[in-house]
Amino acid sequence: MVRLLVTCFFLCNYFYSTAQNTAIVKVIDAITKKALTAVTISKKDKAITLTDNEGNASITLPNGIQLITFSAVGYQDALYKIAIPSTDTIKILLAPNQKSLDEVVVISSTRNNQRIENSPLKVEVLGKEEMNEENEIKPGNIASILGDVSGIQIQQSSAINGNSNVRIQGLDGRYTQILRDGMPLFDGFSGGFGIMQIPPLDLKQIELIKGSASTLYGGGAIGGLINLISKKPQYNQEATFTINQTTLKENNINIWVSKRYKKVGYTFFAGHTNQLAVDVNKDGFSDVAKNQAWIIHPKIFFYPSKATTIAVSYTGTFENRKGGDMQVIQHVADTLHQFFEANNTKRHTIETIIESDIGNKNKLTYKASVSAFKRSITSNTIFFNARQINFFNEISLFIPKPKTSWVMGLNAISENFKKLPSSPALINKYNYNTIGAFVQGTTNLYSNTILESGIRFDHHTIFGNFILPRIAIFHRFNQQWATRGGVGFGYKIPNPLAVQNTDYAIEKIQPLGPNIKAEKSIGYNTEFNFKKTWGDNTLFINQAFFLTQINNPMIATVVTNNEISFSNAAKPIITKGIDTYIQLTLSNWEIYFGYTHTIAERKYLTQYQFVPLTPKNRFAFTLVKEIENKWRFGIEGSYTGTQIKDDNTKTEGYFFCAAMIQRKLGKKCSIVLNGENLFDYRQSKFETLYTGTITQPTFKPLWAPIDGIIINASITIKPFAK
Repeated sequence: MVRLLVTCFFLCNYFYSTAQNTAIVKVIDAITKKALTAVTISKKDKAITLTDNEGNASITLPNGIQLITFSAVGYQDALYKIAIPSTDTIKILLAPNQKSLDEVVVISSTRNNQRIENSPLKVEVLGKEEMNEENEIKPGNIASILGDVSGIQIQQSSAINGNSNVRIQGLDGRYTQILRDGMPLFDGFSGGFGIMQIPPLDLKQIELIKGSASTLYGGGAIGGLINLISKKPQYNQEATFTINQTTLKENNINIWVSKRYKKVGYTFFAGHTNQLAVDVNKDGFSDVAKNQAWIIHPKIFFYPSKATTIAVSYTGTFENRKGGDMQVIQHVADTLHQFFEANNTKRHTIETIIESDIGNKNKLTYKASVSAFKRSITSNTIFFNARQINFFNEISLFIPKPKTSWVMGLNAISENFKKLPSSPALINKYNYNTIGAFVQGTTNLYSNTILESGIRFDHHTIFGNFILPRIAIFHRFNQQWATRGGVGFGYKIPNPLAVQNTDYAIEKIQPLGPNIKAEKSIGYNTEFNFKKTWGDNTLFINQAFFLTQINNPMIATVVTNNEISFSNAAKPIITKGIDTYIQLTLSNWEIYFGYTHTIAERKYLTQYQFVPLTPKNRFAFTLVKEIENKWRFGIEGSYTGTQIKDDNTKTEGYFFCAAMIQRKLGKKCSIVLNGENLFDYRQSKFETLYTGTITQPTFKPLWAPIDGIIINASITIKPFAK
């Protein structure tokens, strides 16, 4: 009998020790005490689960004391001893890692403020540090910093006015949607000079989505989107003043100040750019247009309660550009020297954003904007003058739940174009209106998996109805390895003034015909991530694969009298490829390497199916070293491979190199010396930039830089920095 009791005793202990039980944990920020979503919970480097939208998670493990690791981007890893089972909820505190927090880990483009590390929708973020650095290197606009991102190509579309557009994964610029705080402001006629008029000092961060994002943001985001996130005021007084001068006869002055009080706050930006015309290759025509630009952006914040924030802002952008024959620009025109093009643009935008917590952590958001854009184009032969007015209204509701979070909303978009009194032109006006509704659910599944699915319904008053489903999934294998993938549908409303890849004469563009249809797309993406952290060092590797197919692509054809006609092609445009980037932080070194391989084809052609001026191979690298928080040295380079022109001839591959040195004088002042295109690679070294006569030139498409070496020096002062 005693032997039987002893045997039962040991068996009970054995089964108890090997039994699976649970413990409930709640992970919160050690400082703010806010719940942390999607925190990775691991045992011996093997991921167990993720916290839900309220910071809670259930851990199922064998009975006894278990060593559990809690990790999240922007926080120090925490190792806890957890007793299994446990009847009480165990509170886990994660301490912020200040260096990681400066790199921005929360994204708004997913509409539910997910942490970037565990978002099923891939979003790349250029954060506060990048914006500050770009303000000291290229304070005039954000074109340069976007071009440094793998998979993104900044293509200058005009040798005369310097306009550029953003191409993502080999697709034309018209398939990239540009947003300001989630609101579309740069499309159609008003898309002209869009990224060339946005200074980095006025931004908190830039969020980039490569691939279809139309389910979240409607038509236009076929190739991807760029969401420009504005700064918000802090309780401490902030101010930044930057003065910049370049060897290419450009100077910039930017000012940004902000302050938050108990019930109100403000941010204020003002910037001025003065660029003189420069003929780099001495062919008699400007390679850099003369430009005078002013931007003003005051924003007022109201805090009627702890739960509600109201922001109202005005943005005014005023710009005069003039390029062409240098003698004409210098006011010495004669019978031979007559060619020029002058662009005068005025953009007025008023925005309102209201965010309110309405109980149970639900958030209601209302956004509205009205933008009036006016542009006049004057040359030696024509005068074109027109305006475009855009309206945007959206109301959305975010409902966070432990298992599934929901985002749903309604919006209305209006775009009205009208030609004002000017020279005769084929296109006079159009009026587009779209009403949309969307819903998206993000579910924390078992075994470290997040599933996100959504659907959007849009009704366009001219082009009909569009149903846009999307599904994406994220899975974490362990602390180092993760994967995500997704598929989404998109569309693009035909717009004759959104054709940016070629510098068409605007007065020759025909109105759309009655049989034109909207372009529709389907995009696929998948990727694998590896992250390793040791001490203050971090290695991150991302390998992505993408494929996008655009059906009914709108194509332009030159017809009688050089007029431009539009029609839908019978077969699609297909782009596919791989996108690789590696980030390494090693002590005081920062290293970045990116490579993109793109195959872009126009299947509707019988021969020469390639998409013109799309490099098949492109890589870039950045190497930065900081010394004692006083000196900062950086070098970056990029190689753009061979491109094929419309006539099936190939361009040269070329290497672009830049270097900078920064001296910090405490926290209140820094001086930067920067050099761009140090090898002086220019398209004009390999071919003339125009054909025809100096009186009637025809400019060739641009596939390489034309502005040569640029050296700039800037000084930035932050008088209230501590």
